[in-house]
Amino acid sequence: MNLYILRHASAGLRRPNASLDSKRPLDKEGKKHCLQLAHVLNALNIQFDLIVSSPLKRCLQTASLVGTETGYEAQILHSTALAPEATLKDFQKLLRECTKRENLLLVGHNPNLTTFLGSLLVPASNPEAKVRLRKGSLARVVLTRGPATLQGLLDPRTVRALYATSTKSSRRKTSRK
Repeated sequence: MNLYILRHASAGLRRPNASLDSKRPLDKEGKKHCLQLAHVLNALNIQFDLIVSSPLKRCLQTASLVGTETGYEAQILHSTALAPEATLKDFQKLLRECTKRENLLLVGHNPNLTTFLGSLLVPASNPEAKVRLRKGSLARVVLTRGPATLQGLLDPRTVRALYATSTKSSRRKTSRK
């Protein structure tokens, strides 16, 4: 299975009230990043069999924008296993439920996404190993027999650079005098 772990895109400042914070939408920069990421994924010919998202608004928007722009037509599943209060056991149960999928996109929050990703890559006995997931970062992990393998990590800066270079015109500028 190719597991893609995506931290939700930028959603502005955290709100002190938890119920208001759960309804916090993506900001303008977050929406722009989702479209750029989808463009890069399309260029890499990556499509998803299933998209699962945290039930919070910013994750659902991230999943929806990326899914729509990459041609995903099925319904996005909501899972509390990706919510901010989710545990590693919740995450592992979700993975077991999705083992038949070839390309799975999970959209969630930090710090638990970092913990979940780290638990796939290194033994629990090594708490020092960490992977940094900025807002909008996408990690690709291959899950086969044995330990998982990190195949790629797209940071938002890398996505912006790839998007910028792929959208520039390939025609040389010529002046007419």
